[in-house]
Amino acid sequence: MTAYNRCVQFRFFEYDLVDSTSERAFAALEAGSARDGDIHIARTQSAGRGRRGNSWESTSSDGLYFSLIHLPEPAAGQSSPPAPGLTIAAGLALHGAVAELFAAGGKAPPSGLRLKWPNDLLLDEAKLAGILVESRGLDPAHPHYVIGIGLNVAQVSFSPELEAERSVTSLKLAGLSCAPHAVLPFLTEQLDKRLTQLGEAPKALCDEFLLAAQARGARVRVDSAQETCEGRLEGMSLQGLQIAPVGTPLRILCLEHIRSLELLSSGD
Repeated sequence: MTAYNRCVQFRFFEYDLVDSTSERAFAALEAGSARDGDIHIARTQSAGRGRRGNSWESTSSDGLYFSLIHLPEPAAGQSSPPAPGLTIAAGLALHGAVAELFAAGGKAPPSGLRLKWPNDLLLDEAKLAGILVESRGLDPAHPHYVIGIGLNVAQVSFSPELEAERSVTSLKLAGLSCAPHAVLPFLTEQLDKRLTQLGEAPKALCDEFLLAAQARGARVRVDSAQETCEGRLEGMSLQGLQIAPVGTPLRILCLEHIRSLELLSSGD
């Protein structure tokens, strides 16, 4: 088991307009002023970004644009947490926070709320939120990460360019009215919970991710850096996805190399 010391106090840095909250977080890291648990949050971003250099539409103040600095302290002789583990933890935090928001509003969490590997939160297959975990010049002795999160909260429309690219939605469109700042207490509590779980119980974290992705026991197609593999998803750990192709031995695909995971049938 890998252990990390978690004793975090959140500090908030708020902006009306920035290029990117993650860029502000990295600037603080470079300046030496950053602390574990620092959160950079903006009403709007001019250069929000997602995975593989994609942009994240964040010109409306109706969304939550948020970056958390995570400075884990590995126990003696232990390594820093893998980036995919942080993405899994952040995804579950988002999933849990949204479910709790619906419950606080007197509504049942939507059955169509699910995580999509590696960094999306979907609602009825429309994108509700995204995650981007980054590190620059990672020093294994002093690891640092920036966990960027974009959540569509109160939007009722999106740009034609974005809607042409993919199906998108918001909490408002799903019937839940709240302001972006109202999400923060739910999300920070869940992030602390899940980052702690990453250090203390990574197997349970991975099992819960598969449930939230509705993928445990499902037939899937996985595209990794080395190959495309199709089969039943038997399990997951921080070391990799366990896939059982028809008629061949169990395969373990390294999480760092997985580009996409497509559900071909429902899970358990």
